[in-house]
Amino acid sequence: MRLFSSTLVFALAAAAVTLPAQSFEPLHAKCDISPSTDGSKLSLHIFEHGDCQDGRNCGSNFSMDSMRGFSGVSLPDLANDGGHLTATLKAEAGTFTCTGTVHDHDLFGEALFTPDPTFVERMGKLGFTGYDSQKLQAYALLDVTSDFARSLQQANIKHVTTDNLIALRIFKIDPAYAQGFVSMGYEQPDADKLIALKVQGVNAEEVKQIRDLGFKPTLDELIQIRIFHITPEFVHHMQDRGLKDLTISKLVQIKIFKLDE
Repeated sequence: MRLFSSTLVFALAAAAVTLPAQSFEPLHAKCDISPSTDGSKLSLHIFEHGDCQDGRNCGSNFSMDSMRGFSGVSLPDLANDGGHLTATLKAEAGTFTCTGTVHDHDLFGEALFTPDPTFVERMGKLGFTGYDSQKLQAYALLDVTSDFARSLQQANIKHVTTDNLIALRIFKIDPAYAQGFVSMGYEQPDADKLIALKVQGVNAEEVKQIRDLGFKPTLDELIQIRIFHITPEFVHHMQDRGLKDLTISKLVQIKIFKLDE
């Protein structure tokens, strides 16, 4: 009985030990913040360290045209030549800073990303693993959060992964977009299918138009319709040429082999 009690006490003590959070190395790089092409917002570019002199010839590993969420820098700040600025983004996945000096409406300097290991723990509880500092930096800059991941899971979107969460965020795919296909009578697409549909710009209005012509396209056919520019006008043109019993597959073949020319 004494042996059992000692074993139980040891087991309970071991269970009470909190394992240290996984550590991730900070990322160092060069950064550039400048006005966007239309001059209405700020753009961020992150450059790998290398043989470059001023960052312009370095291989860019990340760029973004919207810096929503950043503090410490604004368009008027870039008019202050010689000004020393630190642009900061505090995200759930970690903190990113770009510190440098303004020259000719450009802030060029040193980038530092410090990952947040507690975010990795939260994502781990949701089933997402396999993180490194580079991926966490992308999460931070693209605003991939645990709430976003959880919302996709709660909407029963299948096959959401650590990797495709980035694409899902880039293309602004949310539960409402997925539900739109369900409301049109399709089985809910999985994550990768949703990405493919959104990349090709599949929307409810075009689905309705193609259905009004008597077709019942699958999700894959909806993607093909966009890729090969199969419009109602194209369908009518083929019908006017006397082609009968047209299917999406036949229309795609006509496009591929340029039989409409």
